[in-house]
Amino acid sequence: MKTNLVIIGSGPGGYETAAYAACQGLQVVIIEEKHAGGTCLNCGCIPTKALVHDAENALGKDDGQALFQAAIRRKDDIVGNLRQGVEALMQQPGITFIHGHGMFKDDHTVVVDKEEIEADHIIIATGSTAKSPPIPGLGSDGQPISKYVTTSEELLARETLPQSLCIVGAGVIGMEMASVFSAFGCKVSMVEYLKECLPTMDSEIARRLRKMMEKQGIKFFLGSSVQKIDNNKVIFKDIKKDIEATVEAEAILVATGRKPYTEGLNLDRIGVETNRTGIVTNDNMQTNLNHIYAIGDVNGRQMLAHAATFQGRRAVNHILGKTDNIRLDIMPAAVFTRPEAASVGPTADFCKANNIPFTAHKAVYRANGRAQAMEQTDGLVKIILDDNDRIIACHAFGADAAAIVQEVSALMNFDVTRQQLSNIVHIHPTLSEILLDAARH
Repeated sequence: MKTNLVIIGSGPGGYETAAYAACQGLQVVIIEEKHAGGTCLNCGCIPTKALVHDAENALGKDDGQALFQAAIRRKDDIVGNLRQGVEALMQQPGITFIHGHGMFKDDHTVVVDKEEIEADHIIIATGSTAKSPPIPGLGSDGQPISKYVTTSEELLARETLPQSLCIVGAGVIGMEMASVFSAFGCKVSMVEYLKECLPTMDSEIARRLRKMMEKQGIKFFLGSSVQKIDNNKVIFKDIKKDIEATVEAEAILVATGRKPYTEGLNLDRIGVETNRTGIVTNDNMQTNLNHIYAIGDVNGRQMLAHAATFQGRRAVNHILGKTDNIRLDIMPAAVFTRPEAASVGPTADFCKANNIPFTAHKAVYRANGRAQAMEQTDGLVKIILDDNDRIIACHAFGADAAAIVQEVSALMNFDVTRQQLSNIVHIHPTLSEILLDAARH
């Protein structure tokens, strides 16, 4: 078979890119070895957010086990329906969907089982997989020896709520899982090597969010190095105090990040350059072989579903010789804890460390009428400006923090200043007025 474009992987980057390329007149073959929709739809973003929603409804109720089981069933229905939608999208004219493992025969040919597909251009969109640290008690390749150790995928598929859960790693995945399972009544502990959770976020936002989660009953052991996992025990050392401690739990989740998934692609055979963070690409998502591109988690640039989607659009535009105004340097992100947190642009700590001139302006939720009416008064919005008063970042936690940060992301795409933001009319009463307050103070 010959085609214009082969895409390996059907996560958000793969299927969105396939649909866009087909609309631009390209003949596309997309290859998927597991489920259409990739990690995000099947065992990541979507199922997690379904449980986040149901966890809110479970707060303060005694029947957490029954509510959890109902939430799992609803989550499975949502995933199934959305997966069918993606499969239907992949049946549109111009797209051929092939189920199987794709690997390179040569730099223009991908083999799926015994079928060879020759393409002018190839996009690798194989995503990422869980990364496990070298902890005794985890076998080779991070495979658990203990029956108590679980992956995030397995945890999301449980039919019963564990009475206790210990999470190793307080990044995005760990924090979201902690928030969800705690809301259903599970006793949650978190062990984190660094001195604060969510190390990529603004330190003030991370600290305040962590303190709120502690009030919800989640226990944090920060600055702690896991020594080993022994059956249902996580044994760790407080680095500062040099004291060893143990947490016992019915389930243990190792959530220490993700790594690009390139196994079985035969990249070495065709000479695609990789490094410790993934496949090396330029700003057009081209690898060192100009007709081969890599998008999403597999290139390690920004491990976000929406990053993969827009990187794919950039790659297709480059194939077609089109220029675009996609600002891949402005990439908002959110953590759907309780309450949620979100950010776009550099943190104040980053600016300080790199001698970037900046000023920060803040506003709190408790001064906002809508927040008072919603009984959601815990929260903070921080905007960061350069020395020309231009908005270069926003960091927030609280109700609808993601929506507030998304508004700032849109403004940043047009280099809006603080003064310009302060003159934009905002609906009253809304939480978005907190952003307006931050701009004016």
